[in-house]
Amino acid sequence: MPIRIPDSLPATAALEAENIFVMTEHRAMHQDIRPLRVLLLNLMPTKVATETQILRKLSNTPLQVEVELLTMASHDHRSTAAEHLEAFYRTFDEVREEHFDGMIITGAPVEHLDFEQVDYWDELCRIMAWSRANVHSTLHICWGAQAGMRFHYGIQKHELPRKLSGVFDHVLVKRFSPLVRGFDDAFWAPHSRYAEIRAEDIEAHPDLELIAVSEEAGVYAAKSTDSRHFFVFGHPEYDRMTLASEYSRDLEAGLEPAVPEHYFPDDDPERAPIDRWRSHAQLLYTNWLNYYVYQTTPYDIREAGADAPASRAAAAGEERS
Repeated sequence: MPIRIPDSLPATAALEAENIFVMTEHRAMHQDIRPLRVLLLNLMPTKVATETQILRKLSNTPLQVEVELLTMASHDHRSTAAEHLEAFYRTFDEVREEHFDGMIITGAPVEHLDFEQVDYWDELCRIMAWSRANVHSTLHICWGAQAGMRFHYGIQKHELPRKLSGVFDHVLVKRFSPLVRGFDDAFWAPHSRYAEIRAEDIEAHPDLELIAVSEEAGVYAAKSTDSRHFFVFGHPEYDRMTLASEYSRDLEAGLEPAVPEHYFPDDDPERAPIDRWRSHAQLLYTNWLNYYVYQTTPYDIREAGADAPASRAAAAGEERS
């Protein structure tokens, strides 16, 4: 899928160097089709790296995707240049009258705080409430998934005794869900977090269903039964070296982190890690875009986010197992 992003966004050059089809604004304007509109709410302090990682995953299906970048007006973004935010990001007040086929809410390094202690929690709640009427389907990642579970379904996160960091083996709970179509029965995925949502809390809620879990890392993926909300508690978008960078950062900060599990060969941080989650990560994003956004979003973008028909899951080809 050609992704439509600003010509001068730093991610553009990186993606083009990887032979990923990036469509310039000029070329997109001359195509007579309606692109999918996806809003990326980037809560990570490493804005440019996260943009590039997620845009890479949105680029591999045959449709045009127009990506808008959203930032929090109520937060002081000290780790990102103001010029970058001003050039490429919009605030909620600037998009609140618009509609989107999809939205992605990233993780954020605030899991040690109660939700109400996060300085932008009220603004995030307004955005998540707005999404019910203005966004067709939302993908929540890591802390964004924990926040979505709390806001939409009242499910609380639980702090872990230590940071969960590494690449873990997972199994499918719902093997015939289109979200994991093409997945192996067992697959690897990275996690990096200090809190978790428990499987039993998801299973006890009538509007939620488990998709994939890990014996070591817990819940990996879940969704709402109406396919409006998807929750991924790991970081499938991470690059090969992201966990290594986080480990080095935490060492330099004196946090005495444990070596990320199942990541470095023989658990030796001096050896280069092996990326063994790339294909499943790509499938997850592609399947979400195809089955739950493109296949079911209304052609009239002004209707995106309206109350979904009861047949939404059936229209997405959901198979019960």
